[in-house]
Amino acid sequence: MARHPRDGDGHRPAIRPPYPARVRPALVPPRLTGRRRARPRDLEPGTDRTHLSSHPLLTGAAIWLTNVLVFAFWYWDLDGGGPAQRAIGAGGYPAFLFAQMQSPEVAPDDWKPTFVDYLYLSFTNATAFSPTDVLPLARWAKLTMMLQSLVSLSTVALVIARAVNILK
Repeated sequence: MARHPRDGDGHRPAIRPPYPARVRPALVPPRLTGRRRARPRDLEPGTDRTHLSSHPLLTGAAIWLTNVLVFAFWYWDLDGGGPAQRAIGAGGYPAFLFAQMQSPEVAPDDWKPTFVDYLYLSFTNATAFSPTDVLPLARWAKLTMMLQSLVSLSTVALVIARAVNILK
C-alpha cells in the first residue's frame, strides 16, 4: 500500500479546512442559518429599535395588496369567457351577479363589468372576508372567493402574530 508522504502509520492525515474553525460560521450566509447579523446601530445601548417593527407591517401590506390585484385579474379574466368574449356578447353565463345586472334602471342597457368592477369585488372580498354586493354564481367563483378570503385572513393573522411577537 502506498503511503502518504506525511503520515507514518499508512493513513492519510485528516483534511483540514483552509480557514480556522472559529471563522467558519461567519462565512455562512445569514439566510441559510435563519439569523440576522447585528448591525452597529442595533448594538448601541439605548437605541430605539422601533424601526425594526415596521418591516413586517409593510411586508404584510404588500402581500395583501398583491392578493387583491391577483384575484382581481383572475376574476376579470375568467368571468363569462374573459374580457374579449364579454365585450362582443359571446361569453357564457356570468359567474358574478353585479348590482347593475339586478337593477337595470341604475345602469345603461349595454352595461358590462370592467376591470374596476372586478378590482372592487376583490378588494371588498379581501377586506370583509365575504361577498358584499357582488354575488358569486358559479362554483369556481365561490371557491376562488373562498381561497382569496383565506389568503387575506391568513395574511392578517400572520402580521398580527408577528406584531405581538415584536412587542414582547
